[in-house]
This record gives sequence, structure tokens and C-alpha cells, in this order.
Amino acid sequence: MKALGLTIFGFPCNQFGKQEPGQKHEILPGLKHVRPGNGFVPNFLMFEKGDVNGKDEQEVFTFLKKSCPPVGDLLGDPSRLFWEPMKLTDIKWNFEKFLVGPDGKPVMRWHPSIGISQVRADVRKHLLLQLYTQQRSN
Repeated sequence: MKALGLTIFGFPCNQFGKQEPGQKHEILPGLKHVRPGNGFVPNFLMFEKGDVNGKDEQEVFTFLKKSCPPVGDLLGDPSRLFWEPMKLTDIKWNFEKFLVGPDGKPVMRWHPSIGISQVRADVRKHLLLQLYTQQRSN
């Protein structure tokens, strides 16, 4: 996606099934050697672990969730979700994705189950539409 002028950010979070319990110095080695393992090193910018939902959520997620409609009606098994208060607009699970335009405005939001091939297709379609619109207005 870098060829398209996009930057990908990762935000580790422990609110979904307690799947990211490590301290900040443990996250990258955990990815490399445990999950997914096999020497995996992210090729995107990783932020420090924080909350994406609830009373202590990071402001960037408050902004993103206000700007993009929720990606489903259900949050999932409450015994595996660790935040309060819970809202329909909350991020459903790890790997929910957002597309933010170059102007800083959120454009799209994908459910965590949506595969990267669909995200890639949507991003390309959005970029082509944006380029076409810019050319037409010039």
C-alpha cells in the first residue's frame, strides 16, 4: 500500500479476549516469535498499547468511531470484552480497520472479519474515485 501513498498504523490493545497482555517491550518480540511467529516483523508503524473502547479509550478512536458508522449490530461475547461502558459504535474485535484520507477525515471502516484483499480493493476504488474527482474539478 506504500506505493499508493498510504501509511498503515497498528494499535495493540488488550481489550479483546486479553490477547495482548505483554508490556510494550514484549509486543514486537511476541509477534516475531509467538503470534504469528516465524520471524514476523510488522512492516507498519506500531503505536504503544492502549484502549480503543470505554472510558479510557485513546482520543483517536473516539474521533474515528464518531466519524464512521459501526460495522455491525453485535459486539460479541461480553465475557471476552474488557471495557465499560459498552456502546454499539465500539470497535468489535482486534483487526477492525479504518481508512483515513489525506485530509485527516475518516473515509471507511471495516469489520474485523473482512479480509485484506477486500480492504485493498476498497482502498484502490476510493483512491481512483478521489483522483477522478480531482481531475474533473481541475
